[in-house]
Amino acid sequence: MGKIFRYECKRLLWNKFFAGLLLVLLFYGWQVLTGATILGVSHTAPFSPWSFGDYLSRMVPLLWIGSLFFLTFFTSGKARRAAVLTDAAPMESRRYALVRCAAALAGTALLALAVLTEAAVFYGWYFGWHSWGELVLPALLALVPPLVFALGSGWLLGRLRPWLVYVWMLMPLALLALPLPDALSVWNGRFFTEFPLALGTLDPDFVLPASVLTVQVLLLAAGLLLLWRRPGLARTQRRNLAGK
Repeated sequence: MGKIFRYECKRLLWNKFFAGLLLVLLFYGWQVLTGATILGVSHTAPFSPWSFGDYLSRMVPLLWIGSLFFLTFFTSGKARRAAVLTDAAPMESRRYALVRCAAALAGTALLALAVLTEAAVFYGWYFGWHSWGELVLPALLALVPPLVFALGSGWLLGRLRPWLVYVWMLMPLALLALPLPDALSVWNGRFFTEFPLALGTLDPDFVLPASVLTVQVLLLAAGLLLLWRRPGLARTQRRNLAGK
């Protein structure tokens, strides 16, 4: 199982797509940090949880697209036809599918780590600031639920129709144009720019409303559930492909 995981990770990461996406991600991230974050958002310091959360929310659409591109390695028509052969392997098909999901999750985590590392370099270089413990909560809030949900929902859509994954890549961009309710405001970044203004003080402490936390936890749970349950559907579809 470990060998299969390493093979799938190598297949995802040692290619031009990953290198190109990483370069685009770092370039855009530096533009955000030096053009917007350095000024602070909503009367907060550049290294406040609010400014940091705003930076991450701007990066989520690219991270979302990257995570779904990883899934296309496993959900494309070619990959699904090849999966008929993997069903003959001694490993249980559910475990094999979970290994692939774990590889996609590892690739997504590396992209997220690159985004966080770039912010650490920025804060250290410009401000000599290294108190990262204060930014753990906004990082978890802004990154983990949407990216896990992206993988889970993308896995489901990709097993139904491979082209749906590409359509789903546009979802974060569509959310930027929608007037989302406050409970979903993390998804378009409005929470990090508007909520501190509502607190009525300069550079307020990071406060997380119960409605926002509840939605993020539910999205995280939904993503994990979709990742866990999808192998059964994939096995049925592979039988159908084998019978054609």
